[in-house]
Amino acid sequence: MLLDPRTIRELAAELDLRPTKQRGQNFVHDPNTVRRIVAASGIGPDDVVLEIGPGLGSLTLGLLDVAQHVTVVEIEPSLAARLPRTVAERAPAASERLTVVESDALAVDTLPDPQPTAVVANLPYNVSVPVILHVMERFATIARGLVMVQLEVADRLAAPPGSRTYGVPSAKLAWYASARRVGTVPPTVFWPVPNVDSGLVAVERRDPPATSASRERVFAVVDAAFGQRRKMLRGALAGLFGSAAAAALALDAAGVDPQARGEVLDIAAFARVAEQLP
Repeated sequence: MLLDPRTIRELAAELDLRPTKQRGQNFVHDPNTVRRIVAASGIGPDDVVLEIGPGLGSLTLGLLDVAQHVTVVEIEPSLAARLPRTVAERAPAASERLTVVESDALAVDTLPDPQPTAVVANLPYNVSVPVILHVMERFATIARGLVMVQLEVADRLAAPPGSRTYGVPSAKLAWYASARRVGTVPPTVFWPVPNVDSGLVAVERRDPPATSASRERVFAVVDAAFGQRRKMLRGALAGLFGSAAAAALALDAAGVDPQARGEVLDIAAFARVAEQLP
């Protein structure tokens, strides 16, 4: 029932679809890759899956084969309208287990029941980080997930403190979940063929650090720390605390070296610094 390259092109021709770089439209046409993604996601028959940007339905069909229910969020009206018919044609028994929400994923704050327990998505480069952070923030019922993103983004999302690629995406995602790279996907399984590899990132929700600081305040410290990446923290956080001297005192109080840089702090350390904000 999965889509192959010929079917992908037939559907695109029917919809007069011309994939755009602006929306990062690269459709998976390899059934084995779809099966691999579904298997790596760890979803089972009790899961309700949220899929962002289902496109022509390649991954949707694979998810419906395993999950209890799949809710998709699709911004393109023609794709949102065609997907239920594609499912009815190729997996008619699964039609009642599909919900289509036509919207920008970043604008979705509520979803119809049943509520999602997992997120699985092929996310375009330009919105991948904001989307995964938004989904983890808004839908606390999501316990785990798997996202396919540009390889460079995958490395950033999964990077540990102290690594070269650790930054704002890594730290903010760590507030909600642990993240790890679980695979690489070559460009040849997509249409049109992108010019980069993709990476699979598995996320597992966990409790945020125990802190009196709000998430907004912690994220403000993260943004400031990496906004001037080459600066020591006492300088990078001077704007938040009023001066470099005040920032140094706050960092000392939080048990953080004022001469350190943001890339060595884990999310718990950022939270301790945020507790010192005036």
